[in-house]
Amino acid sequence: MKRVKSESFRVVYSSRRFKLSHLLLAIAGVYLVFLAFKFPHFVEMVAMLSGDTGLDGALRDTADVSLSGSLRNDMLSRKLEDEENQNGPSTTQKGPQEAESNKPIQPLLFRYGRISGEVMRRRNRTIHMSPFERMADDAWMLGSKAWEDVNKFKIENIEESSINEGMVESCPSQISMNGDDLNKANRIMLLPCGLAAGSSITILGTPQYAHKESVPHRARLSRDDGTVLVSQFMVELQGLKTGDGEYPPKILHLNPRIKGDWSHRPVIEHNTCYRMQWGVAQRCDGTPSKKDLDMLVDGFRRCEKWTKNDIVDMVDSKETKTTSWFKRFIGREQKPEVTWSFPFVEGRVFVLTLRAGIDGFHINVGGRHVTSFPYRPGFTIEDATGLAITGDVDIQSVYATSLSTSHPSFSPQKAIEFSSEWKAPPLPGNSFRLFIGVLSATNHFSERMAVRKTWMQHPSIKSSDVVARFFVALNPRKEVNAMLKKEAEYFGDIVILPFMDRYELVVLKTIAICDFGVHNVTAPYIMKCDDDTFLRVESILREIDGVSPEKSLYMGNLNLRHRPLRTGKWAVTWEEWPEAVYPPYANGPGYIISSNIAKYIVSQNSRQKLRLFKMEDVSMGMWVEQFNTSMQPVEYSHSWKFCQYGCTLNYYTAHYQSPSQMICLWDNLLKGRAQCCNFR
Repeated sequence: MKRVKSESFRVVYSSRRFKLSHLLLAIAGVYLVFLAFKFPHFVEMVAMLSGDTGLDGALRDTADVSLSGSLRNDMLSRKLEDEENQNGPSTTQKGPQEAESNKPIQPLLFRYGRISGEVMRRRNRTIHMSPFERMADDAWMLGSKAWEDVNKFKIENIEESSINEGMVESCPSQISMNGDDLNKANRIMLLPCGLAAGSSITILGTPQYAHKESVPHRARLSRDDGTVLVSQFMVELQGLKTGDGEYPPKILHLNPRIKGDWSHRPVIEHNTCYRMQWGVAQRCDGTPSKKDLDMLVDGFRRCEKWTKNDIVDMVDSKETKTTSWFKRFIGREQKPEVTWSFPFVEGRVFVLTLRAGIDGFHINVGGRHVTSFPYRPGFTIEDATGLAITGDVDIQSVYATSLSTSHPSFSPQKAIEFSSEWKAPPLPGNSFRLFIGVLSATNHFSERMAVRKTWMQHPSIKSSDVVARFFVALNPRKEVNAMLKKEAEYFGDIVILPFMDRYELVVLKTIAICDFGVHNVTAPYIMKCDDDTFLRVESILREIDGVSPEKSLYMGNLNLRHRPLRTGKWAVTWEEWPEAVYPPYANGPGYIISSNIAKYIVSQNSRQKLRLFKMEDVSMGMWVEQFNTSMQPVEYSHSWKFCQYGCTLNYYTAHYQSPSQMICLWDNLLKGRAQCCNFR
């Protein structure tokens, strides 16, 4: 009986085990099918986690064999080393690169690490990305598409296409607008072909009565409520066509201040502005300027005399009416001095005429000369393609006469001089003293040409003792990108970065400079500057030579304990920078690091350990501080001569220099004088 029960138990147990095994096999089969569909994504995830973001990995991801060949043999002979050879010497080939010049140029793909476009796309599917990472991801994808469009764009079509937006405009000799039309146009009158010598602009308007404005620091320093009465307006000639996507340069800024000036007197201020950086103001406050020949503008005083009240004093106050009558009767050697009041009064109509002379602008109000402002190097009247009027004034009408009748060209074809004289020497195969990476925007054709014709002509650069390259991202417009490609192929001095350019991503260009300086060239020091920065190369080399080669170097105009701006246009949020102060950092227009710091940055970036911040100079200061604390001490070398705002006496670098000012600075250097132009 027991045997029967035992056998029946075995049968039941075996059947149950049989059913369980089938169930497990079915589950395993479903799992294998799932893996078959998801295996490619799994491989991508493994590649991401392994941190293989080098050139080979990027090429494997895209499976573009032809791109691999062209990238490894482009006109720059760039060869990015494998990870294990990252700290080894450069293997850049010696000799000229004419054999490579016929091959199509391709953008430089360097180790982005955390912000690699392909890695970012994968991470976007799995984890939450910061706003900066999302911005970088979008820029990478848009840049990849833009480069595909460039390769499809026919280079011969560039001449016919309009690289600058808009149709070719006519050049009327005169333009007029009434107040209503001007207000509808946001108080901007277009001057399609700019001004010429003899052009004049007449404005009929009425200053508004003063209104109260709050001045916070005044409230802290005084017992009143911190408000002042203000009545002022601005008349500006702007270069609307020379700053695509940027703040247009102000060729003339005329600012009558009836009330509200810090001097508590009515003044007229004149100035220029380039990339939001103002020059030295010329202020006229009623005190006549000197009649010295070098102070006159076309024979006119820069500032005429006016009284502090509204009473017109027709004769010199020193002499009585009787004395004045007697001198007139018997004849006098000099005419009596005529003194006028300030030409602008609240609620009173004025007629202002602005005339372009030979040496400068002349401002007449009510038919009499008031001020003159000399032209400044870098600001030409042909570029003045817009008149803007803002402030406390009601405009009745504006008339512009004797305008330029020839159409000035703002196209890159006119800005770029395709002459072999300006071609860059090929990358040297041996070590040299300094590598300079120049950040440039895609459409800054004039700026790059000015750099080529000035400090890039220094003997140290022509002999390849110093090497300089532009680092440029892509533009939304394919015509601009196509012209950039043509420029890069001809001059051989541009490294194209395959992402869409924007200010917040400048830090990516800085990483690219470090990457290029580590993997493509062999130099003990790497310098970063902007395309509107003028360099005195021999002075910079002299400063570097004064540092021990065994030391790690961070040189520039250093800022200590600077605090982030939390409000305003350049505000930094607490999420972007949670600390109260920035680390010590050198101003972005020009600084130098030793090559071991650059290697550290590239290594940290490839391992996805590099913290990124939208302000590239602060980012560099942060990375140098990390190197200083974790690797070896860094020598921080500070000098005001790496000028952040314009130009200073005995400068090493001069920032915010227009192309014309760059030429002026270079001419001064050739004459043996390190003299600023405009003393900006």
